[in-house]
Amino acid sequence: MRDGRFLLVEEETDDGLKLNQPAGHLDEGESLIDACSRETLEESAWHFTPTALTGIYQWRRPVGDITYLRFAFCGDLGAHEAERILDAGILRAIWLTPAEIEAARPRHRSPLVMQCVADFLAGRRFPLDLLRHYGGAAEQLPLGGVVNV
Repeated sequence: MRDGRFLLVEEETDDGLKLNQPAGHLDEGESLIDACSRETLEESAWHFTPTALTGIYQWRRPVGDITYLRFAFCGDLGAHEAERILDAGILRAIWLTPAEIEAARPRHRSPLVMQCVADFLAGRRFPLDLLRHYGGAAEQLPLGGVVNV
């Protein structure tokens, strides 16, 4: 958030121009935190350092067979690379107030856009050490804890 506004991107989708938070996929071996910083830079030209997790969201598109799992972060905004070329499909980065985001609901990529804003405004913050990243299969995991089967 900067001056009461949230960073969004306007992107081309199969459903036309939509608004979304910067988002994307994990690259091979990449942590969620590193992916968040990279995707924000690639889609908005803003450097971003996550400082807290705002929420984890699961949403299934009503059409098709895609389910999204979103990890939303808040953090510190760094420098802007005004001359940087944005990812394909991203038209621009845009700063909107919560009221402007609410008014643009028909243009949201998913209902997660407004939910992430609402959760941030409600003060939801979870420490980043909630997320554990292990770089490879051969890496030793700590002893003890929960076993998932």
